[in-house]
Amino acid sequence: MENYGKIYMVPMSLGAENFKYYLPEEVLEKIRSIRYFIAENAKTARHYFILLGMREFLPKITVYEMDKHNKDFDYSVYFEVLKNGADLGVISEAGCPGVADPGASVALSAHRAGFTVVPLVGPSSILLSLMASGLNGQSFAFNGYLPVKNPERQKMIKKLEDRSRELNQTQIFIETPYRNNAFLETLCNTLSPNTLLTVAVDITLPTEFIKTQSVGSWKRQKIDIDKRPAIFLILKK
Repeated sequence: MENYGKIYMVPMSLGAENFKYYLPEEVLEKIRSIRYFIAENAKTARHYFILLGMREFLPKITVYEMDKHNKDFDYSVYFEVLKNGADLGVISEAGCPGVADPGASVALSAHRAGFTVVPLVGPSSILLSLMASGLNGQSFAFNGYLPVKNPERQKMIKKLEDRSRELNQTQIFIETPYRNNAFLETLCNTLSPNTLLTVAVDITLPTEFIKTQSVGSWKRQKIDIDKRPAIFLILKK
């Protein structure tokens, strides 16, 4: 397969429109050279291409949409372009494809078909929040979304808190933005007062806010993070 094209995992903005802030020039050049993409949402992807200065190439770009409801979907039907030597990009709605993202299914299909998968450098809200948190970056786990309703939600929060103490492992999770304020209140009412809690909001944006303090301190500080993309991290010593 030496003459075949490669699969490139293309990072998407976390919201910042100045791509020079989060994309190295070499990565940008590679993205601009690709003419075939698999995207979570074709409309979002095309808007992103315009931000990257690719408007003139839009008529020549083909965007296939992921089947987000079928994890076993066979993406090999889109891999025919690789056999002709063309590269294929995979792009998500935000951040790095394949990380808490349906792009992982595309990458796995590519590996099974024997094609080369290349990750491109870009922003990951999970890693960026961990970097700034001051919590354990040696051992950590991303848990995605927690149960929406109580008591299941509270039980899971306590379970993750216990796990963080037993393993000295940072636990990371997210919430739907319009439920952020209620979720933060639940965290403060469920976790132990001495547990460290990081709230990371609007990462890479001018309104970015990242703060780590004890749950007891959070109870005394009221913040409004409604409808803003957020990451939550906890560690109990």
